[in-house]
Amino acid sequence: MTTITTAAAAPSKPIYSSLFVQVLAALVLGIVLGMTVPDFAISLKILSDAFLKLISMIVAPIVFCVVVHGIAGAGDLKKVGRVGVKALVYFEVMTTVALVVGLLLAYIFGPGHGMNINPSSLDPKALTTVADNAHKLSGGGIGAFLLNVVPTTSFDALARNDVLQVLFFAVLFGVSLALVGGEKGEKITSFIDAVSTVLFRTMGLIVRVAPLGVLGAVAYTVGKYGVGSLKQLVSLVVLFYISVAIFVFGVLGGVMALAGVNILKFLSYLREELTIVLATASSDSVLPQIMRKLERLGVKDSVVGLVIPTGYSFNLDAFSIYLTLAVVFIAQATNTPLSFGDLMLVLGVSLITSKGAHGVPGSAIVILAATLNAVPSIPAIGLVLVLSVDWFIGMARALGNLIGNCVATVVVAAWEGDLDREKAAKVLNGEELIDVTVG
Repeated sequence: MTTITTAAAAPSKPIYSSLFVQVLAALVLGIVLGMTVPDFAISLKILSDAFLKLISMIVAPIVFCVVVHGIAGAGDLKKVGRVGVKALVYFEVMTTVALVVGLLLAYIFGPGHGMNINPSSLDPKALTTVADNAHKLSGGGIGAFLLNVVPTTSFDALARNDVLQVLFFAVLFGVSLALVGGEKGEKITSFIDAVSTVLFRTMGLIVRVAPLGVLGAVAYTVGKYGVGSLKQLVSLVVLFYISVAIFVFGVLGGVMALAGVNILKFLSYLREELTIVLATASSDSVLPQIMRKLERLGVKDSVVGLVIPTGYSFNLDAFSIYLTLAVVFIAQATNTPLSFGDLMLVLGVSLITSKGAHGVPGSAIVILAATLNAVPSIPAIGLVLVLSVDWFIGMARALGNLIGNCVATVVVAAWEGDLDREKAAKVLNGEELIDVTVG
């Protein structure tokens, strides 16, 4: 009996059953409702909030199970440590590049020039909550940040959906499980794998209502802010989108080429998830699906389980671009001169404040405030300028962060020799392996 492996295109499904098509339809409907019946459109925000709440409900336990199973299943703790170190090195390099990209483009295009905003004319009330959160975040510096990585209790971290703390506990638990080994370790590993399977299935059910979440998010945004809301700050919004595009296709595209993967085919492969993220401005909404897709692409599950959750806190590429871009924009808008020392301070502070931003309510504005607090020459009140467009910027920010993490996973896997390049090529070309038994 001989088994012949052939490649064939995946069977086509009715177009209306595609999640991608459903999300696009919801996006268009949301825009139409926002423009025609804005009051009703604003009330649909409950759909978006409910969808994100459903996602939030399950993210922390999924991260815990995937990381623990990835470490315990890998067996070789030296390999786990090696993958972790390589991932962190990659994260720091890409974060630095992203910060520099934002800084350079802000200086080249000068989106804030000509606004001539007097800081004393801005309303400080809009920043009361933001300032309080930023003070709490930046008050203790790097020491407070490191201390915050350790959860008070493991259950508290899970209950608050603090991904960074859950990740810390999961790594400790996974390493301990690998060290215990034997029959006891195998039983717990199998149990966690089973729980993970159920959680992924649950997520699959939740994702089916993604079009409703997208409808609510888009309708609310267009209904509340309208097209005219972008007039004053359109240059900042457009420049940020351009910056993310340059980073994705230029920097990340180049890195993927070195790994032997085409960035355009890779993005097409993830198009459903990317559309959901763009519409909901939340990368949490597709975390489990992304992990599964990367595994199907040929990336070893232990690499996916370690790099993706870690990247959610340490590899925020688009967020890093936004930090330096927004800081320079505020300085330009308020006619605040920045010395080379100020720029270096912004870069240094941003490298620290950008870590762990994931999961902080209104994280972009809060982290930006914390960054500005560390750069006294720039008026922190200038944050008021970007509040009104933060949602629009947030869509590209979430999209860029997700793409950056997916690319990081593929690159680290290729670096470690855990990427099945042949399988990846077939998957990205829309093919699948079919076993035909001849005998």
